[in-house]
Amino acid sequence: MIDWRKTAALFPGQGSQILGMGADFARAYEIARDTFAEADEILGFSLSEICWQGPAAALDQTAKTQPALYVTSLAIWRVLRDLLPATEPAWMAGHSLGELSALAAADALDFAAGLRLVRARGNLMQRAGESQPGAMAAILGLEIAVVRDLCSAVAQESGGTVVLANDNCPGQAVVSGDVPAVEELIKAARAAGARRAVRLAVSVAAHSPLMSAAQADFHDAVQATEFNSPVIPVIGNVSAQPLDTTDQIRAELNQQLTQPVRWAESMTALIEAGAHTFVEIGAGKVLTGLLRRIDRQKTRINIDSLPAFELFLEAQT
Repeated sequence: MIDWRKTAALFPGQGSQILGMGADFARAYEIARDTFAEADEILGFSLSEICWQGPAAALDQTAKTQPALYVTSLAIWRVLRDLLPATEPAWMAGHSLGELSALAAADALDFAAGLRLVRARGNLMQRAGESQPGAMAAILGLEIAVVRDLCSAVAQESGGTVVLANDNCPGQAVVSGDVPAVEELIKAARAAGARRAVRLAVSVAAHSPLMSAAQADFHDAVQATEFNSPVIPVIGNVSAQPLDTTDQIRAELNQQLTQPVRWAESMTALIEAGAHTFVEIGAGKVLTGLLRRIDRQKTRINIDSLPAFELFLEAQT
């Protein structure tokens, strides 16, 4: 049985999606079915069908991926709280899009308002990628400071845009920017001794200045959304600090699309605060995988499928 007073709940972001996610929970639990049905009604199309039946190409569209991940995480979270009412992690965090899932789970905004905000975010980011295509690349095996310096050097030499987008864990960074600059960064990273430097299968330059127009429009959506102070502290991606007030939440989200995800720093902050167990709620195992590279001594739990959830329940009762 885990000690919730030393537990952080983590919520995955884009890249964790998988066809069929959430379907087993919806079959087994009414509250999960209702969550997907509520989402379908709010969105005006069958997100549940896209999540469970695809096609995969539709699920992988940014405008569909982001709501799908949000709804899947919240459906599982609702089942968890329904069956284990005493469940209350000491902290929460979410990677990029997952930050909005964490805020909703922490009651900083209600499910419907959060879904509308996520839909706006996904639509704006997809539109930005279509009007101003960009690229992202994973850089493995270099110190984060080296990656930052390479980005600065390449941007200065090329006149293009390439920046650190994600500081995921020691030895794993993601860069983002315009296509030529990212390609040059990949070459520079390999020359600097990177174990791997490879473009990701996206056309959206997330967490970079290329998202400035989308961020400006997202600001309007954030301002139109009602927030509450979180009942559970949520660690922000931009600040790597707790978001305790509605003003802090708005300030965080109004920078989120153009600023890097400081994930390694966020996890270090949780560990230093006393977190020992980390429970990833939603599709995939990306975040617990990153945690293993940050501190392999911490307990890592994934609730991404019904069998995994049932094993978790057995351990808590």
